[in-house]
Amino acid sequence: MGTTCRALLVCFLTANLVVNAFEPFTTTIAVGVTAALGRTIYNYFHESCDPKWVQLNATGLQADLESQLFGQHIASRIILKAVTGFMNNNNPKKPLVLSLHGWTGTGKNFVSQLIADNIYKKGMDSSFVHIFTSELHFPHASQIETYKSQLQHWIRGNVTNCAHSMFIFDEMDKMHAGAIDGINPFMDYQYKLDGVSYSKAIFIFLSNSGSTFITQTTLDSLKAGKEREKLKLKDMETALSLSTPLFIYRGVSNVVDYFIPFLPLESRHIVQCIMVKMKNMGLKPEHEKACELADEIVNYFPKDEKLFSSPGCKTIASRLRFYM
Repeated sequence: MGTTCRALLVCFLTANLVVNAFEPFTTTIAVGVTAALGRTIYNYFHESCDPKWVQLNATGLQADLESQLFGQHIASRIILKAVTGFMNNNNPKKPLVLSLHGWTGTGKNFVSQLIADNIYKKGMDSSFVHIFTSELHFPHASQIETYKSQLQHWIRGNVTNCAHSMFIFDEMDKMHAGAIDGINPFMDYQYKLDGVSYSKAIFIFLSNSGSTFITQTTLDSLKAGKEREKLKLKDMETALSLSTPLFIYRGVSNVVDYFIPFLPLESRHIVQCIMVKMKNMGLKPEHEKACELADEIVNYFPKDEKLFSSPGCKTIASRLRFYM
């Protein structure tokens, strides 16, 4: 048991002994002290919405983005700036709303995890992080109104419990039209809605929409002799605006703070993924071996150039276990 924990328990036991020793007219004060200590001990072990459990580690987020997210210089820069600026603002005017776009395996879900890990002490296991998957949670088009009502109650209840709640919506490109309409008011500029402020909440949308346009823009840029790292958000904005299904994002696009492109991964990025996985498996990360595996276990496209990995880094871990 840690020193802090032992100290809390000693204080709590001592306070109880003091209650028994006090005269009746001082007992009320002693009981109040004991109750306060009890709450302190409870909060020490149980997650609560206070800085001990919910607080941004900006240095950690930056380090994780630089060392674990490969090939996504645009996403890394925007996400670090957006999340840091939002969490350091004690009085934001609206929730932070991020929409992440790109092929499977490029890092959208992984980035969501990194954000959660550096805000919540329990990371993705925090009771303040909520994940919705379109095909799992909203499977039937005939029940859209029910879904909208359930979402509203769920978000209202959880934000009431913790203002800094995070809501992640995966597979937005598969969302039934109108399912998300019910939460639009929660993400817009407003002081309070039915007595509850949502301005400190975070909404993250994950979508494959825009992948083809993002890939084509990246490919055209490389063919033109432009370095990948020279690509900027403005180079992708048109692609994202053209490819985002309006029937899904009806109204939502007006409250999204950043549409963030995730570029297709090249062989060199797959090598980096493999080396990290090798280290996680207790193996010595060997660059030459990682290069061999990158060619052996990953398929690349387009057919002629073979520049980009089709599964990204998503299946690296399972394939690596098989081949190693």
